[in-house]
Amino acid sequence: MAIDADLIHKCADPGLKPAIVETFLKAAGSQDPLSITVRSGERVVLVPVTKTPEEALALVRKYVGQAAVRGGVTQYPAGLGIDDQSEISSDLFDRCKNMKLGTALFGKVWRIVWKWYGNPTDESIMPEIFGDAIDAWKTGYFEGKAVFDAPDPGEPKGMSKPEPINAQAPKDTEQQPVTEAPKPTPSEPLNSDPNKAAIRIDLQAIGGRVP
Repeated sequence: MAIDADLIHKCADPGLKPAIVETFLKAAGSQDPLSITVRSGERVVLVPVTKTPEEALALVRKYVGQAAVRGGVTQYPAGLGIDDQSEISSDLFDRCKNMKLGTALFGKVWRIVWKWYGNPTDESIMPEIFGDAIDAWKTGYFEGKAVFDAPDPGEPKGMSKPEPINAQAPKDTEQQPVTEAPKPTPSEPLNSDPNKAAIRIDLQAIGGRVP
């Protein structure tokens, strides 16, 4: 996957090192800003290819609340923090805005995992930490806890995190495609699962502190 260095410079969260952003995008992102991934449990839901942001938005709104939906260059969790599908904006499919939102959220996930490891500074362990952070980004969970809604632990004072030197992205396990997402159960609220619904698609207020 070719990475647009200028896009990273202009749009990625300024607190996240470019090397981390580039590795993150290669491991979990997409070159297509209209890319949509829909998963129901361990299965991938087959969805049509969209050609415009409007088509992409309509497709996302169709599945949010029924399955885990990711979109854009960072494969951002589209249902994060929303109460209604109508609150999702086509900004999700803008390269720069998606980059800002996705890198800010991934920065928090990275810090959560890094803290769990004891805030190490040894570069030799960074690939392992980064791999776990990518897994957490893809699943929405780390050590059984939802990471997207979890509080940001922040960076310990007086310490700086090394870049994930030669970090290897974890391989996806083979998943069985299905043709449609299951219907939500009546007792399950729209935003009951942080991986299905949990940061409002408001791309105007990105300012979180990241590594």
